[in-house]
Amino acid sequence: MNLARPARNWAGATAEAVAKLAFQRLAVAFGKEILQIVPGRVSTEADARLSYDTAGTLAQARAIIAQYDAAGIGRERVLIKIASTWEGIRAAEVLEREGIHCNLTLLFGLHQAIAAADAGVTLVSPFVGRILDWYKKDTGKEYWGADDPGVQSVTSVYNYYKKFGYKTQVMGASFRNIGEIKELAGCDLLTISPQLLAELEAAEGSLPRKLDPQTARAAQIERIAMDRESFDRMHAADRMATDKLKEGIEGFSAALVKLEAMLIKRLAELKVGAPAVA
Repeated sequence: MNLARPARNWAGATAEAVAKLAFQRLAVAFGKEILQIVPGRVSTEADARLSYDTAGTLAQARAIIAQYDAAGIGRERVLIKIASTWEGIRAAEVLEREGIHCNLTLLFGLHQAIAAADAGVTLVSPFVGRILDWYKKDTGKEYWGADDPGVQSVTSVYNYYKKFGYKTQVMGASFRNIGEIKELAGCDLLTISPQLLAELEAAEGSLPRKLDPQTARAAQIERIAMDRESFDRMHAADRMATDKLKEGIEGFSAALVKLEAMLIKRLAELKVGAPAVA
């Protein structure tokens, strides 16, 4: 995709608007290329700057899925990736009712997971490694195996979902070592880097299932009613979730701002004007 070439339906748009639309189209272009290689699904991320804007997230998600629809790609193969804020979860709830499937990301606390499942989202992707990073920095300690706070967090989300019959899938993400992966064997899905896959391939020994629906259903777990007040209270009480959600949104947003500035500069260098609609 040539981002320096203006699209024909961007007539009258500012350079800033062109940049935003260009990167949205680029994300979809990447998604379409990936789907030609893999048999499963791809996630395309909504703009992180819309994380607290339900209406804005809805508009962008619909625009993204319209591009996949136009390319003849079934909606069952696409997930819209949205930050696990209360506003993002509300947007996902509406999208799921419209047949647009969602992946709730930047999920660090059980309150986020419960709200997402109550909203009927297709998938959540808690960040195992980022949780571990926070605790190591906060306590100065090392954590391994079942004592890893990231492992414990994903385990609690998985068990809660299976205990109460939620259909939302749990996809552990952001691993720091194969020990975390081994402790989460049996999770619905795991997204694993090539480096860690190679380490797993080279490892010898058994790989017993650690997460199991039957075990979860037999566990003593209290059901938590989740509304906005409960969500905000639990989020404020969880320093790690508060810090990592904020950090994640700000980091993704800053990256987008930097990329858009680069494209705007490039457009100015090429003296690209607003094209007429063909």
